[in-house]
Amino acid sequence: MGASHREQAEAWLQQDPDPQTRDELKAILDAGDEAALADRFGARLEFGTAGLRGALGAGPNRMNRVTVMRAAAGVARWLGAGRCAVIGYDARHRSADFAEDTAAVLTGAGCTALVLPRPLPTPVLAYAVRALGADAGIMVTASHNPPQDNGYKVYVGGEGPDAGSQIVAPADAEISAAIDAVGPVDELKLGGGWTVVDEEIVDRYLDAVGALPLGSDRDVSVTYTPLHGVGASTLVTAFERVGFPAPGLVLEQADPDPDFPTVEFPNPEEPGAMDLALAAGRAHGSDLVIANDPDADRVAVAIPGHGLLTGDEVGGLLAEYTLRHTEGHDRVVATTIVSAGLLPKIAADYGVRCEETLTGFKWLARAGGPGERNVFCYEEALGYCLGGDSSRPVADKDGIGAALAVAAMAAEAKRDGGRTLLDLLDDQARRYGLHRTAQVAVRVSDLSLLTSTMRRLRAEPPRAFGTLEVEEVEDFAEGRDGLPPTDALRYRLGGPARARVTLRPSGTEPKLKAYLEVILPVEGEPADTRVKADARIGELRQAVRRLFPQVSENA
Repeated sequence: MGASHREQAEAWLQQDPDPQTRDELKAILDAGDEAALADRFGARLEFGTAGLRGALGAGPNRMNRVTVMRAAAGVARWLGAGRCAVIGYDARHRSADFAEDTAAVLTGAGCTALVLPRPLPTPVLAYAVRALGADAGIMVTASHNPPQDNGYKVYVGGEGPDAGSQIVAPADAEISAAIDAVGPVDELKLGGGWTVVDEEIVDRYLDAVGALPLGSDRDVSVTYTPLHGVGASTLVTAFERVGFPAPGLVLEQADPDPDFPTVEFPNPEEPGAMDLALAAGRAHGSDLVIANDPDADRVAVAIPGHGLLTGDEVGGLLAEYTLRHTEGHDRVVATTIVSAGLLPKIAADYGVRCEETLTGFKWLARAGGPGERNVFCYEEALGYCLGGDSSRPVADKDGIGAALAVAAMAAEAKRDGGRTLLDLLDDQARRYGLHRTAQVAVRVSDLSLLTSTMRRLRAEPPRAFGTLEVEEVEDFAEGRDGLPPTDALRYRLGGPARARVTLRPSGTEPKLKAYLEVILPVEGEPADTRVKADARIGELRQAVRRLFPQVSENA
């Protein structure tokens, strides 16, 4: 019989080096709060390809110094003594402490630990792994999660095109098994001889993103917000280095603040998160509003007076901009199974290959075969990566480099008769058809509902979504077209419009995501076609909702 939650908590107290979480746990024990104990000790954060992510607090189901030290010890065992890891961290609560604990555990295990000089964007860490010749990278960040969360991501190092990209299987399972073998953390040997990397690494990263294909036009005015994250100093310096006017900052959100006081969720996709930036952009008469998420690996783009562009819209524009400014028959572009179907059309028009991957930059960054250059890849969740295998600054999404490319693209359009990104979107709609996308998130309280729903949809496929008939069902569970297996279904629809609906359970939250796309030819004005497409999107929303009558919808 296993130890009770109370016994596990008391054992935890014996090894926990952190007075904050010890006091928290003692208070729970003294109060006899069995529910709180079960929440913290009835499960644990599982290490996967995305590393660890969860709420701060005591116990194995929380992010804390014990959890992080165990993870660091697992990474050290996976690497082996004598290997080198570079460690980065953002400005969230406890990030600096977790980075220091990681460095102490790694050096105690005989590894070399290199710690970035201050809280910095995730893409700087991804760049540093390759630039410093490290065998691995570790980033302490929870990206765009709520303020109470933190996280821990691992990157592979070494040589070759995968260096600086996030881990994939079987590395995740190997690290997880190594973590399981770690004993009490108070028995770990800790070292103190790690190296704090010189600020020069940031300059090298800035030089690398400044060498992206950015054209020569620089006349563009930008309002920028880092959403209380760590992107501001790096992005502003990057803009100035390549000759753009300094962006106007949203002062209320310019400095790092782990409490994110002006937004409900520090995610530029969330309703209201961009309100201050859009208001500032209108007041300043800016051409563009740009936002990074808190660790600056993603970028959101908005037009004052119009609003936020979707990730697919920005992805299509950046893809064509990149292909106009690069050359070679060895170029490859890549997108994911849940993103819009526009990129393959653009690629065909430019005579390059388009590869489709599973969601996540751990797959996108690896797109392309021998002798091919992955010059651009993106996913609809505001992640973009530019540059060939040898020239791209990072093998991961990069909100700083992508922001530079967006500004360069807008400056080029402005020089061409005062045009804007909206005009470029109209051009693409006329050329390739209008690809209108949206999402529906169906949230559940019982995770078993996701499994049973996907099983039901496979056994009894829907024949139509509203007036749009299902013409083909693509099931990714067994793997297809060289892709690893994943729990996702994609429906190709026909009838009054062409459309796609892709369904997949979230990998990080208790919800099922539906990715909707309507494709219409432009007859007349693109604005009128968008109205028609939005009506079809609304029809698809309702049809998806009817598939799940027992749960709630959050668009």
